[in-house]
Order: sequence, then C-alpha cells, then structure tokens
Amino acid sequence: MAPSLDWIGDAESAPTSVGPGRSLALAGILLVALNLRSAVANLSPIISEIRADIGLPVWVVGVLGMLPPVCFAIFGVFAPVLTRRFGLEVMVIVALAAITLGHLARGLAPSQLWLMLGSVLAFAGLGIGNVLLPPLVKKYFPDRIGLVTSIYVVLLSISTTLPAILAVPIADSSSWRVSLGMWAIFGVLALIPWVSLVVRHRTGTPADQPDEADAVVIGRLWRSPLAWAMAIVFGTSSLNAYAMFAWMPQMLHDIAGSTPTQAGALLSLYAIMGLPAGLLVPWLATRMGQRVGLLVYAGVAFFLIGDLGLLLIPGTATWLWVAFAGLGPLLFPLALVLINLRSRTHAGSVALSGFTQGVGYTFGALGPLLVGYLHEVSGGWTVPLIFLGVIALGAAFAGAVVARPHMIEDEQRS
Repeated sequence: MAPSLDWIGDAESAPTSVGPGRSLALAGILLVALNLRSAVANLSPIISEIRADIGLPVWVVGVLGMLPPVCFAIFGVFAPVLTRRFGLEVMVIVALAAITLGHLARGLAPSQLWLMLGSVLAFAGLGIGNVLLPPLVKKYFPDRIGLVTSIYVVLLSISTTLPAILAVPIADSSSWRVSLGMWAIFGVLALIPWVSLVVRHRTGTPADQPDEADAVVIGRLWRSPLAWAMAIVFGTSSLNAYAMFAWMPQMLHDIAGSTPTQAGALLSLYAIMGLPAGLLVPWLATRMGQRVGLLVYAGVAFFLIGDLGLLLIPGTATWLWVAFAGLGPLLFPLALVLINLRSRTHAGSVALSGFTQGVGYTFGALGPLLVGYLHEVSGGWTVPLIFLGVIALGAAFAGAVVARPHMIEDEQRS
C-alpha cells in the first residue's frame, strides 16, 4: 500500500483514505503541472532563430502566439466528454503523450507546417491536462485540496518561468531544436506514475468512474449561474494576463519611457507576482467559507489599482503599478481550487473544470487581440487600460455568486 500522506495538513476535511496509489498520484499530479506551460514559454524567446532557419512569415508567428489559449479553450470544452469515455487516468496519459510528441515534433520540424502541427498537438495536450488536474486532486486528495492545489499552481509558474529563462542559453550552446525538443523528457517522466497507476491498480477505466461528467451534465452548465460566474472569474484573469504578456513591454515603453531591458524586467516582475498568490490563495480559499468572495474582490482591486496607476501616473513608481497588476491574476489559482470546493462529485468537478477553463481561455484568447485593436484605433493606451479595468469589475459581480455556499450539483437538480 502507498505510504500515508496524513502529514500534509488541510482544513477542508479530515484525513481520508482514498484508494491505492496516493503517493504515485501526488507525484503524477506534480509532474503534470511541470509540463503544462513549457511548450508555451520556450518558443517566443528563440523565435528569431527559428525564423532564420526554416522561415516563418509574420502571420505564422502571430498564429503561434494565439494557439495556446485557443487550444486550451477548445480542448478544455471536449476534455470532460473524453474523460467520461476513457477515464481520468487514461486521459492524463493521452494528454502527456500529446505533449511529449508535440515537443519532439517541434524540435524536429523541417518546415513551418510541422512546427504548427507539433504546436497544436502539444497545446491540445496542455488543454486537456489543464482541465484534468482539479478533478485529479479531488479524486485522490479530497482532504488536501487547498495544499495540493497550491503546490501544483506554484509548479505551473515554474513551468512558465524556467523554459523561458533556459530557451536562449540552450539554443546558443546547441540549437533551437534541442531547446524546443528537450522538454519531451519531462513528459516521459510524468507518464511513469500514471501508467503505473493504470497498470498496477487498473484505475482510469470508465467502469471505475461511473460518475464522470456526461453530455447532459455538461450541457446544463451553459444555464448555470455558478458555472458562468466561475468562467468569468477565470476568464478575467486569463484575459488580463495574456493581454499584459503580449503588450506590456510596448505599453511601458510608450507611457513610462521604459527601455527594452527595463520593460522586460518589469514583465518578469508581473509574472513572478503569481508565485505568492499560488501559494496562499488556495490555502486561504479552503478556510474562508462564504467569505471566499473577498479573494475575488481583492483580485479585482489589485487589477484596478495597477491599471489606474499605469493610466494616471505611469512614470512614477512604475514597478508598483506593475506589481499590483501582477497580483490581480490571483483569480487563476482561486478559480482552480473553487472548481473542487463548488462540486461534490467527480462528475461535477470534471464538468465544471471543463466549462470554466474552456470559456475562460476563450476570453483569454481575445485579450491580446482586443487590447491591440483598441490601441490601434485610439492611438494610445488610455482606452485599452480602461477596457481592462472594466473587464476586472465584471469579476466583482461574479464573486458574489461563487461566494454563495452551494454546489454545481445543486443547480443541476433545480
């Protein structure tokens, strides 16, 4: 039997024994998290080298930049249906296999077509993996939801930061192909615990999980106030984050006079502010009960303070406004833990996860496009910053809904 994990403390419920393989499942969950952003983060730093080698038109570079949230949205919607058919663990294996093959295809790509196909394959795996992590936590660690969510959200941040930092040095010392393809190793490592669980304990088959999300449950979510509130909270974080990652360097150059080096450092500051949020927010959410809405309001307030600072006094304490804006995406780990706190069953968790992330990443994909369009038609950054603030305010109304102590299954019955 797998060793006990009772040393990990959480307040959401008393320690629970949840079948065999908890240690394998914990290792698997954490390794999946380490794979869920590397394919996104390792491409843009070396795109110039790739363009010089195989030739990429500007429009292809633009499409590659849009693919992650688009694939996350599309495959996030279909993941619950596939999980119903094949089971959680089997779909994790499929997702990891797609990520691994996608890394290899990109590293070996002889043309822009293969690079695109490899990217779609990798991002499809990421989209499925995004949806499956919350229900996996609920299945194996219902007594440790806050803590395990905190750990894997931090690893998601590492999965974003580390590949971006290493991409250029590795490409310079070897080649861009090695820099892209080497991350397949982590996909193979992540497969080991999940294959072991399926083979040794015969988990992950549809017969083992009769309560996984079905088409009727998923269809009803489109009429669920709770599901839409969750999607708005997640989508607000996604839209703001993708817009800022796409446009913040140029924005800071134009409104604050930042040099490219300074703008890059400030963008890193924006990204790293997600680490404390990832550690604290899931832990707090499991203990706040009906007051969890306060965390939504805090995220909205951070967004507004950051946007207003950049709008009104961008050249004064620019780092402070960037840091506040970077704290706003605490809504991301909050939404992930709420997926489990607002569902009772695997069916509810899988369905709510798919809906929240599918719709939320659709919002995220629109962020860079809308901000870029508003900047072009207005000739400045005032209108885009006001737009981002208005979007953040929408999450405040959604916070009142997600704070109510009800479960998604309750709405399914009403």
